[in-house]
Amino acid sequence: MTDAVYRDTWRRHTQRQGLTIWLAWLGLVALTVWCWQIMTRDTICFFVTDAPRQAADIGSRMWPPRLSYLPELLWPLWDTLNMATLGTMLGVVLAVPVAFLAARNTTPSTLMLRPAALFLIVASRSINSLIWALLLVAIMGPGLLAGVIAIGLRSVGFIGKLLYEAIEEVDRGPVEAVTATGAGRAQVLDYAIVPQVLPAFWGISVFRWDINIRESAILGLVGAGGLGLKLQSSLNVLAWPQVTMILLVILATVVVSEWISAKVRKAII
Repeated sequence: MTDAVYRDTWRRHTQRQGLTIWLAWLGLVALTVWCWQIMTRDTICFFVTDAPRQAADIGSRMWPPRLSYLPELLWPLWDTLNMATLGTMLGVVLAVPVAFLAARNTTPSTLMLRPAALFLIVASRSINSLIWALLLVAIMGPGLLAGVIAIGLRSVGFIGKLLYEAIEEVDRGPVEAVTATGAGRAQVLDYAIVPQVLPAFWGISVFRWDINIRESAILGLVGAGGLGLKLQSSLNVLAWPQVTMILLVILATVVVSEWISAKVRKAII
C-alpha cells in the first residue's frame, strides 16, 4: 500500500496525460510521414542518387576561383553596399513613426492607429525582400532604385517591431516625472521616452544594416543590381570560377559587416 501511494505521488504524468502525450507524438509522426510523402511524390530518385556526383563535378569546376575577375566586382560591390545603406535609412525613416503608433504607451489611438501600424509591420515582415524587389523591378524597371526601395520596405517590419517593443518597455518613472511638471505629450516623448529608446534604436538599425548587406547581395538575381547581377550572369554562362570569386567576395563582405555591426552595437549599448 505504501509503495503504491509513493508511485502515485511521484508519477510525472497521470495515466490519461501519458496516453494523451503518446497519441500526440503518434499524430506528429503520422503528420510528418504524410507531409514527406507529399513533398517527395514528384521527386525522381535518379536525380537524388546522382546529386553527390553532380555536386562533386560542379565543385571541381568552381576551383580555383578566377582572381582576375575581382576588379570587375568592385563597382557592383559598391552598389551592393549603397543599396543596403540607403535601404536601411529608408526603412528607419518609415519605421520610426510606425513604431510609435504601434506602441501602447505612445499611440494616439489604440482602436484605429495601433492596429493599422501593427498591420503594416506584419505585412512588411511577411514579404521577403526578394519578392519586394521582383515586384518593384516589374513596376519600375531594373536598377538599384528598385533594390533600395525593396530593402527599405522589408526593413520597416523588422525595425518597427523591435522598436515598438522597446518603447513599450521603457521605465515609467521618468515618464511620470516629466508628466508631473505639466509637460505636453510631445515633451514627454522628447524628454522621457526617446532618450530611453535611443540605444535600442541605434542597435536595431545597425543590426538591420548588417542583415541588409546579405540580402542586397542577391537582389541582383531579379534585376536590382549589385553583386547579384554579376552572380546571375556568371551562372547563366556556367562560369563557375567566377561564381566562386563572387561568393568569396560576398562572404568577405558579410564577415566585415558583421564585425563592424558587433563593434558599433558594443559601443552604443
